[in-house]
Amino acid sequence: MPNSQFSIPNILYLLQLVSPALPVGAYSYSEGLETLIENKIIYDVESLKYWLNQELRYGAIRLEAAVMLRSYHAVKAEDFATVAYWNNWLSATRETEELRNQSQQMGGALIRLLKELQPQVKPIITVVGNPCNYAIAFGVAASIWEINSEAVILGYLHSWLSNLITAGVKLIPLGQTAGQLLLMDLQELISTVAVEITNLNDDELSCCSWGLSLASMAHEQQYTRLFRS
Repeated sequence: MPNSQFSIPNILYLLQLVSPALPVGAYSYSEGLETLIENKIIYDVESLKYWLNQELRYGAIRLEAAVMLRSYHAVKAEDFATVAYWNNWLSATRETEELRNQSQQMGGALIRLLKELQPQVKPIITVVGNPCNYAIAFGVAASIWEINSEAVILGYLHSWLSNLITAGVKLIPLGQTAGQLLLMDLQELISTVAVEITNLNDDELSCCSWGLSLASMAHEQQYTRLFRS
C-alpha cells in the first residue's frame, strides 16, 4: 500500500513562512518602487525587470539574505550571541529611516508571531535583542522549524521578489499575468543568486544599492503614497 504522506522535510513550514498571508505587513512596503514609478524611472514590465535584476545581482537583498543564513546557522549551533551580532550588523547597514523601520517592523511582527506559535523561541529572542530585523527573525524561524537551508534561501528571495512584483503590478500598473510572467522569467536568476549568496564569506558582504537608498530617501518626502517605503 503506498505511503499516504509526502516526505519533503518541513516544506509546509516554509510555505507558511513565505506566504503572503503571514501577518508581518510585507504588502505595505515597496522599497522605493513607488518613488521610481512616480518619477518614470520604472514605467513598464521591462524597466521593472531590469531594476529587480540589478537588485538581485548587486543590491541590498543580497546582504539581507546572507545575514539571514548566518542567523539560521547560528541558531542551529545555539550560538545566540552571534545572532545578536548579525542583528546589530544589519541594523547598521540600513541607509535610510524607511528601510530601517521596514526591517525592524516586519521583524518585530514575525517575532511576536513566533512567540505565540513556538514559545521555546523566547530565550533566543531575549538574547538577540529588540528591535529584531526581519532577516534575523526569518532565519530564527527557519532554523527552529528545521527547514532545509537551500530551500530557506530560495524561499526568502522568492518572497522578496513576489512582494515587489505585486507592488509593481499595482503601481505601474501591470496585469496580473504580466506579473506572473516576470516572476517566472527571474526564477533562474534567483537560483543563481542563491548559490552565490550561500558561498559568500563574511568579508565579501557588500552591495551596490545607492539607487535604492536615493529612492527611499525621496519616498520619505513624497506627497502621495500608497506604500510605507
